[in-house]
Amino acid sequence: MIEAGLRVDAERNRQRILVAAEELFLERGAGVSLDEVAKRAKVGIGTLYRRFPTREALLAAASNERFLSVAESSRARDAEHDLGDAMRRFLEELAINTSVYQSLAASLGTVIQCGTPGCNAITAEGQRLLRRTQDAGIIRGDVSFDDIICVVSAISIAVEKDSAPASRIAHLVDLLLSGVRVR
Repeated sequence: MIEAGLRVDAERNRQRILVAAEELFLERGAGVSLDEVAKRAKVGIGTLYRRFPTREALLAAASNERFLSVAESSRARDAEHDLGDAMRRFLEELAINTSVYQSLAASLGTVIQCGTPGCNAITAEGQRLLRRTQDAGIIRGDVSFDDIICVVSAISIAVEKDSAPASRIAHLVDLLLSGVRVR
């Protein structure tokens, strides 16, 4: 995605940083040195920090398309799933996509506040589903979106080293939903 108002060379550097970050985050996790990202992108560290002032901003940009996809898939499922199942699927997909980079889960709450289109979409969709499930009497009224993000982070951390995370995530999301259901 081309960012509005960037010079061609600045956009090229931004894309090189994102490609390098994606490669390194996949290889070694979200805790990789930002100096290493800049070196792999063949840009100076100052260039990296001008585009991405924090690690979380870089993680948010690198996760943007995944987060947009999760939100879009969730909205597309609206007509075909009941609310409880829609929330379950959203949480599972978010946890799976948060587990893509080792250590991303530890900063998910901060990452999704970075204001990228993907972060905004995840937040809006999560809040929408939570509000709908609460209005329908499925999920307790005292559960906040921040609570949901904390638990999704915990689930993602729990499966970071798991060889088959999808089934473990599904089990942990079921446990979460059992705990927040209206009795």
